Amino acid sequence: MGTMKAAVLQRPGEIRVEQMRIPEPGPGEVLVRVRAVGVCGSDVHYYKEGRIGRYVVEKPLILGHESAGEVVALGSGVSHISVGGRVAVEPGVPCRRCGYCKGGRYNLCADVTFMATPPVDGAFAEYIAWPADFVYPLAENLGYAEGALMEPLAVGMHAVRRARLVPGWTVLILGGGPIGQMALLAARAAGAGRIILTDLEDRRLDVASRLGADVTINPGRASVSDAVSAATDEEGPDLVIEAAGTAATVRQSIELVRRGGTVVWIGLPSQDPCEVSALQAIDKEVDILGIFRYANVYPDAIRLAASGKINLAPLVTHRFPLEEARQALDTVAEQKSSAVKVLVEV
Repeated sequence: MGTMKAAVLQRPGEIRVEQMRIPEPGPGEVLVRVRAVGVCGSDVHYYKEGRIGRYVVEKPLILGHESAGEVVALGSGVSHISVGGRVAVEPGVPCRRCGYCKGGRYNLCADVTFMATPPVDGAFAEYIAWPADFVYPLAENLGYAEGALMEPLAVGMHAVRRARLVPGWTVLILGGGPIGQMALLAARAAGAGRIILTDLEDRRLDVASRLGADVTINPGRASVSDAVSAATDEEGPDLVIEAAGTAATVRQSIELVRRGGTVVWIGLPSQDPCEVSALQAIDKEVDILGIFRYANVYPDAIRLAASGKINLAPLVTHRFPLEEARQALDTVAEQKSSAVKVLVEV
């Protein structure tokens, strides 16, 4: 089927744009011409360190798992998607056979194939072949950039769903990176009455305000505890979403939530294990929920974005062509004061 360009991680710190064969879609698959790919923190970990936990880059790897594009060919047995269709690509494909898959929680399947997780190649390429049942048509009023952002939006929506957010709740989000901002959008769409967001970067606080945060706090300049107490009449928030991924904010999530409240952990702390007060969690009767990716969210995420109830555009701060994938990764890693969501456009 000819050749294509792909940005390939050769070893930590080295990205090389190479020519390789365009993949052929197998049975039940589609071939997607990639148009936009979001850069995730996991991509940066592989790029900088060559590993995340037990997942180690041992051979050249194509990064990128937040993608959208155009269907250009169909494998046998695919009938619900047409050539020329614009689609968002869900990057994790489970076994479809285990109890978790059959029970609807396929994100917990032990046999998931996930893009850009060694040894599976990702979407920093001109074309990808992917199972058609994990490729979703984009609404006409959504562009490829919005399509690529369906992946982090799905994380935020899954967190809000797991929390069973009640309209009118006060929500505190610790961390204003892309996932924290997506949790903000999902909470607002679900009917949160008041949203508070914290981050050390003023640019992210500004974006959060534009997206609907009622109160923003920079922990470098103000006491989070005092500011949250003042904003909640000393009751504390009904729901705390930890999206910063630090030991300090994990501890804060328990400390700041109101009695009988709910805590959701999304961030992945670099320090593990983290110390938290079990006595405090018990005394408050806190519901603590972990979030691992998402399941059965993409169609609703696309509908929500298409409805106009959320605005993803302010999140995109930088765009790079495929040939500058390394610069895109460096921007995410090194320019936290200015970068919120970085895209690679193919």
